[in-house]
Amino acid sequence: MSTHALGTALPETSPGRLLPLPPTMPQHTPAGVVGHTPMLWIGEPFCAPQRGFWAKLEGHNPGGIKDRTALYMVERARERGQLAPGAPVVESTSGTLGLGLALAGITYGHPVSLVTDPGMEPLMARLLAAYGAEVHTVTEPHPSGGWQQARRDRVAELLAADPAAYCPDQYNNPDNVAAYAPLAHELTAQVGRIDTLIVAVGTGGHSAGVTRTLRAFCPHLRVVGVDTIGSTIFGQPARPRIMRGLGSSIHPRNVDYGAFDEVHWVDPAQAVRTSRVLACSHYATGGWSVGAVATVARWLSLTRPATDRIVAIFPDGPQRYFDTVFNDDYCAEHGLLDHPLLDEPDEIADTRDRVVTRWTRCARVVDPRALVSVTAEEPAAPKSSHSSTGSGEERR
Repeated sequence: MSTHALGTALPETSPGRLLPLPPTMPQHTPAGVVGHTPMLWIGEPFCAPQRGFWAKLEGHNPGGIKDRTALYMVERARERGQLAPGAPVVESTSGTLGLGLALAGITYGHPVSLVTDPGMEPLMARLLAAYGAEVHTVTEPHPSGGWQQARRDRVAELLAADPAAYCPDQYNNPDNVAAYAPLAHELTAQVGRIDTLIVAVGTGGHSAGVTRTLRAFCPHLRVVGVDTIGSTIFGQPARPRIMRGLGSSIHPRNVDYGAFDEVHWVDPAQAVRTSRVLACSHYATGGWSVGAVATVARWLSLTRPATDRIVAIFPDGPQRYFDTVFNDDYCAEHGLLDHPLLDEPDEIADTRDRVVTRWTRCARVVDPRALVSVTAEEPAAPKSSHSSTGSGEERR
């Protein structure tokens, strides 16, 4: 047993069980149940004997990890007077932030309009509507910014049509980063020392926010970013993507490139197979992001020193992925069941060495925005109601 700064005894490893949580009180609002999610030891048979990692199960939030930032961004906007009582909230989303904003809308009394694209799972669109959100679906991708920029352009149109409307702009809002400090504190309270952290990268919010706070407690921390093939975040060219919840076709300002020690791109077939193996071995899983993060975490649990304490953040659960990751017909249609589960990644020396098409690792992380001028690299962002707060460091 070990003891962290607050004096609570912590197990060095506790295979097969959840870490205990502090007692919780009954809540008067649904927002009150966000946070204090459990940690689960992921070991055999998913990992090699005597190896494994801790998984932070953010799917135990009502909607997922982005409940944290949705509530926080709305709270801060209300405090600053950027969001008037009862005014609409408008945002682009692939799904998880939409659930969080629907929760924030119910909590604070704001109508919520969400802009998505045809790739959103039918189950998710119906769920968002059930929670009272108005869902807008764009029909054509932007010529250079893809579906992501097309959604943002539609957001700009909705904001122009209603001067009272507010856009949190999760891609560039520094509140998206600040929202995750409590998550970092939960990690240190639950496991104490952390040597390696594995995080999915989309808008950049939770990777930047958790790392910033966690390094105050663990200055030696090694951070591994997980992206999807076809994403531009770490300097690869934009290509069609089916994995949602991570990756980007633009360069959000919230990504903190200096925080990462290495980056992995994971292909959808690998993510699907990992999610399914994780489900039947540990009864804890999720969709694209969880499959990608768990792929990398399993490999690191074998290749890092046995004394390393490894933590992976699982952004959500499996519920929204029954039409995709856990649907045999969908996976067969996209050729996702024809590939074996890989044991190790390919490697490249520089993020621009070649276009990656399957799980690949790079130990040299650079900010692609420093290599090409912003005006040439990415389409203009929509006018956002939070612009007076400055720029952050994330992207999704």
